[in-house]
Amino acid sequence: MTDGMVIASSSQLPLSPCTGVCRLDARGLCMGCLRTGDEIARWSTMDDAQKLWIMDEILPRRQGA
Repeated sequence: MTDGMVIASSSQLPLSPCTGVCRLDARGLCMGCLRTGDEIARWSTMDDAQKLWIMDEILPRRQGA
């Protein structure tokens, strides 16, 4: 029971891998979320599919590098 509260689906929630550690390393990757400066700058204009692709495909590869 939600007591009249509206619960947003996951597709309506803001998507961001940001961890609040916002510093770029020597490779140009954020030390917190592993996004590039360009990805961070464009994040607010990306659609959900682009964000999910980066979060599901790109960032996991960078963790292993």
